[in-house]
Amino acid sequence: MSQDTEVVSETAGPDTSDVLLETRQLSKSFPITKGMWGRTVGHVKAVESVDLQIKQGQTVGLVGESGCGKSTLGRCILRAHEPTSGEILYRRADGRVVDLAPLTERQLRPYRTDIRMVFQDPFSSLNPRMTLAEIVGEPLRVNKVVKESEVEDRVATLLTRVGLRPEYLRRYPNAFSGGERQRVGLARALALDPRLVVADEAVSALDVSVRAQILNLMRDLQTDENLTYLFISHDLGMVEYMADEVVVMYVGHVVETGPTAELYRRPHHPYTEALLSAVPNPDPNAAKRRERIVLRGEVADPSDVPSGCPFRTRCAYAQELCETEVPSLREIAPGRRVACHFSEELGLRGIEDLGAA
Repeated sequence: MSQDTEVVSETAGPDTSDVLLETRQLSKSFPITKGMWGRTVGHVKAVESVDLQIKQGQTVGLVGESGCGKSTLGRCILRAHEPTSGEILYRRADGRVVDLAPLTERQLRPYRTDIRMVFQDPFSSLNPRMTLAEIVGEPLRVNKVVKESEVEDRVATLLTRVGLRPEYLRRYPNAFSGGERQRVGLARALALDPRLVVADEAVSALDVSVRAQILNLMRDLQTDENLTYLFISHDLGMVEYMADEVVVMYVGHVVETGPTAELYRRPHHPYTEALLSAVPNPDPNAAKRRERIVLRGEVADPSDVPSGCPFRTRCAYAQELCETEVPSLREIAPGRRVACHFSEELGLRGIEDLGAA
């Protein structure tokens, strides 16, 4: 396939000119095998028909409990996982749009520099046998971005940008704390001047005292480098601080989206309300008044999702319709989408109302 046939600019309308990346009906299933011959007996539907938009220069927070498909969706966008179906529409710097989903590894190579990832664990994501010069310089060498003689100067500049001293480039990862290692991970992600960075639980493995430093660094880098983030996290407190838009996932499905302030003030899905009730409050007195909504049961099995609404087995508001009909993700207000049959009738409470209970 030639470069020209990869581009599908006709799929993007004039109202999406500020959208850097969009997924349409994106799904990813993993086969369940059994027996000596690996016979497929079922599928784990990790991501199911996800529609998502990430606008240029913004941060989209992707939230949900463990096992809800957040990381799988991020890896599909990066094409670390091959999607089962759907589209991943990426707007190039020249304004043309390409669907990344069907591209071969060779065809993806030009886009690997534009979309990068920051991993969750700064200890396991860095090779302990490589110096910082080798770790951060590796993408520069592989993609032949600069001459070999210029690599170390470029690495020193990158280390400075993330708050590390340039003379550290001769040191190994074991000489650094978790926060410093995550700064190295950020430097590696920024080495190729990406446009979109997928941060998968980028600070969850760090001490609480260090998280704020890394989050502030990420925000500063976003301003300085005009970065766009997909910020994946189970911590809605951090997402509130980082994100312009929030996408809530449950068992592979998007159940609610909206601007951060509006979604936190007035959720429209019962699952979002329950997540907001668990956000820690730094004020001990207010924390005592916070009403915690405890969901019944466990997260649904993605290999055996309940009929109708996937959340109905844990929802206090479930009705007969929820057992038979899957709610569509529909727009209920400008910029607000929700997958709930009765969202307009429920009168759910936001984070402030829950705190005052």
